[in-house]
Amino acid sequence: MLEKLFDYLEFPFVRYAIIVGVLIALCSSLLGVTLVLKRFSFIGDGLSHVAFGAIAIASVFNLTSKMILVLPITVLSAVLLLRTGQNTKIKGDAAIAMISVTSLAFGYLLMNIFSTSANMSGDVCSTLFGSTSILTLQTYEVNLCIVLSIAVLFVFVFFYNKIFSVTFDENFAKATGTNVELYNLIIAVIIAAIIVLAMNLVGSLLISALVIFPALSAMRIFKSFKTVVIFSAILSVFCAICGMIISILCGTPVGSTIVAADALAFFICCLIGGNKR
Repeated sequence: MLEKLFDYLEFPFVRYAIIVGVLIALCSSLLGVTLVLKRFSFIGDGLSHVAFGAIAIASVFNLTSKMILVLPITVLSAVLLLRTGQNTKIKGDAAIAMISVTSLAFGYLLMNIFSTSANMSGDVCSTLFGSTSILTLQTYEVNLCIVLSIAVLFVFVFFYNKIFSVTFDENFAKATGTNVELYNLIIAVIIAAIIVLAMNLVGSLLISALVIFPALSAMRIFKSFKTVVIFSAILSVFCAICGMIISILCGTPVGSTIVAADALAFFICCLIGGNKR
């Protein structure tokens, strides 16, 4: 099995997939802790549906690089969700449900009406569940993923204290002079970028698991914010690598295998946390 794995690693597309998978898992786990603590974790699912609709539009226009259209639309939707969620008439969860369902419906409708592929159902399945799209990455897509991942990591580390304060107590952060709206906006934009990156890895329907599972697993064992973030990142990267290796060797879907690994890790962490208590 090891010989088979090393044989696969000689192919550039396999190395690209592992690099991108590790970066996506690392970035998504960092912000996942913040989203879970703010009880806003469903935003990942909502934005993933928005990204699906944007991909459908890009397919209609036959764009070579869908990222050019998908990224700005998803970021704009993240800002819109943040603003709408602060509206007293439309609460945050209702706004997410409204935008995500509409985007998913219109995306599927456009892909049916303006179908440019003989295997439309296969394209939809690949977009929703990731399929093998992570193994067909081009060099420019890998470079874009690396740049965006470095930007996400830099922003998270540089604004760590502000993100920490906004996560736990927005009112206290406001009282100390922190621009809460600005940092909430930064968090939303970063999440949008992570969602777009993760589309190739696990598909639009499974992105929430990639964001939430590592954070919840870490919270079963650790209590401090810093240790939860660190353990969440390590666990997410480990599960992503294991999932991709199993997928390559056994021929299973990449996204589903990674999510299954995350779910198994959550179960183990629950057992460890129960024994500690």
